[in-house]
Amino acid sequence: MGAEQAGPFRRPTPQEVAAAAGRGLADVIGPGLRVLFCGFNPGLYSAAVGLPFARKGSRFWPALHGGGFTDRELRPWEHDELLRHGLGITSLSNRATARADELTSAELVAGVTGLAVKAQRYRPRWVAILGVTAYRIAFVRPRAALGPQPDRLGPARLWVLPNPSGLNAHFPLPALTAEFGKLRQEIDG
Repeated sequence: MGAEQAGPFRRPTPQEVAAAAGRGLADVIGPGLRVLFCGFNPGLYSAAVGLPFARKGSRFWPALHGGGFTDRELRPWEHDELLRHGLGITSLSNRATARADELTSAELVAGVTGLAVKAQRYRPRWVAILGVTAYRIAFVRPRAALGPQPDRLGPARLWVLPNPSGLNAHFPLPALTAEFGKLRQEIDG
């Protein structure tokens, strides 16, 4: 059976997805962003197609729109549109895995250094970490909660959002969208 079309990119075969282990993704980043969203790491499907949050059913794009950051729900292949809205995407680790728990604590902690360099270079107003577990491990803040954080990365303030992964059952889409909306309200004040 051949690969199916999914948007403007070819849907990868299961073998292509498996072969994406360890690959990375290019950041969607530019100077002076309102928010740089930072995930744990790319998933295998995203790495296979070369697009962030690419899996069908990704909750990142609807939460971003529902939270008021974009004027419509963008699709993964429209990720460059984020820059027009003053938004970007990066990861703590740029090593694709099937599950975020395949990353080591050392990888997440080391990822903060790279993230700090990006924050200093591109100077976003906010860095939003997508996942409280990632934040707790990477920033060594075991009791951190969602929302604004005391840490800064260069000029950027930090905010923790729920992980938009469908595996995060604690946050159905309406709750996830509400959390994205809280950040947007803080920014647009």
